[in-house]
Amino acid sequence: MSVKVYGIKTCNSVRSALKFFKDNNIEVEFCDLRKDPPPSVDVKFWVEKAGIDIVFNNKGTKYRDLKLKDLNLDENGKLEWLCKEPMLVKRPVIVHNENVTVGFKEDIYKETFL
Repeated sequence: MSVKVYGIKTCNSVRSALKFFKDNNIEVEFCDLRKDPPPSVDVKFWVEKAGIDIVFNNKGTKYRDLKLKDLNLDENGKLEWLCKEPMLVKRPVIVHNENVTVGFKEDIYKETFL
């Protein structure tokens, strides 16, 4: 199984996910959203698989800093912002086979990866 983890090292959810994979001897490729922003095609794939409201983080600092709530974004608006500002992505995003898992919930990880 090929597993790619998108996130940032300082995020607690990302750290929990990486620890889960390490503890279960699952090799992953880590992609830092800050240093290496994903291409739009990847972001669109995540949204297609998981849904815009799952991938788009409207609770984070970047969302507040950009005052995006005031824009009352529709799905297309959210997708445009996700493509140009990777810090709006809810983390971590795990791409495995042709599936996408967003966030960290240990019970879902056990069911999906073990």
